[in-house]
Amino acid sequence: MRSMKIIVVGAGIIGASIARSLAKAGAEVTVLAEHAGGVATTASFAWINASWGNPEPYFRLRRSAMAEWRQLASQLPDMPLRWCGSLCWDLAPDELHAYLTEHGRWGYDIRHVGRAEASNLEPNLAEHPDFAVAVAEEGAVEPVDAARILFADARAHGATLIDNVTVTALREEGGRITGVRTSSGEMTADMVVLAAGAAVTKLAASVGVTVPLETPPGLIVHSKPTRQRLNGLVIAPEVHMRQTAAGRIIAGSDFAGSEPGVDPGQTAEALFAKVKAMFRDADDLALEFHTIGYRPTPADGFPVIGRPEGCDGLYIAVMHSGVTLAPLVGTMVGGEIMTQAVDERLAPYRLERFEVAGRAAS
Repeated sequence: MRSMKIIVVGAGIIGASIARSLAKAGAEVTVLAEHAGGVATTASFAWINASWGNPEPYFRLRRSAMAEWRQLASQLPDMPLRWCGSLCWDLAPDELHAYLTEHGRWGYDIRHVGRAEASNLEPNLAEHPDFAVAVAEEGAVEPVDAARILFADARAHGATLIDNVTVTALREEGGRITGVRTSSGEMTADMVVLAAGAAVTKLAASVGVTVPLETPPGLIVHSKPTRQRLNGLVIAPEVHMRQTAAGRIIAGSDFAGSEPGVDPGQTAEALFAKVKAMFRDADDLALEFHTIGYRPTPADGFPVIGRPEGCDGLYIAVMHSGVTLAPLVGTMVGGEIMTQAVDERLAPYRLERFEVAGRAAS
């Protein structure tokens, strides 16, 4: 029996995870991308969490994704993943208390922290809050390295990665998606998976499928490598930051990054000044570079995952919380494509929930 031939468009962490899952299941997988590692992935804060601001079903999905990260790390021991915990006080006191109460009730490993314990957790900060929350089970991953490790495992199971190629449109015959058109010519497939972040809207539109997607920019500053200054993630007012495996402090005005403004360089300098002010003895802490990522964010903030109605041969997976969700999404998407089963956990995240979404009438 011929194996299913699948093209995955996008080489960020979502595309890498989906490609790995499909290849392990026996599909003939080809990944197409302009840049290995993707665009949004390379500029991600890469916080793995099920934090505040989401309804309980999405919290449960993200919590499941955190568990999937642990399982993935046991399978791929080189995965640059660290469960370092977080210290958060980036909310008004009443909102912080509500977050603590609600997520504690939901079973999150969250607790109240006063000034003395905050100082013990992060002794290099210049000032410590009177009231914060600590979440021991949160962590971070180095996203580009993680995507490369996922791709390496996908290739070990037979997947092919072709980068430096631009996918310009989807290919359609008889009402079914049959492949893609690229800068290097046409390619055919039994299924096309769009995991290309901000590019999903344009590619889906080439066959009349509307994906309501916003792509706000997010600026992240990266310090030169420095001595260990942070033990975990710090989610403070005006500055969210963590220290990478390479020793860099990376930060945005929030975890999604800062608005770059008219002069991104000037914005980066101003943001980094706030970062330095967060630390004691920070004279030697220096800015090395900044990144600007375009965050693929569906109109209601939640993922779009699934086959668009009336568009056989196409599967879409696009979301803002790509790093947290990546391993679970890879598993779920692989399962839906290879078994034709419906994963009910994905029911709230289908494209058809948007009134303007889906396929235009022909």
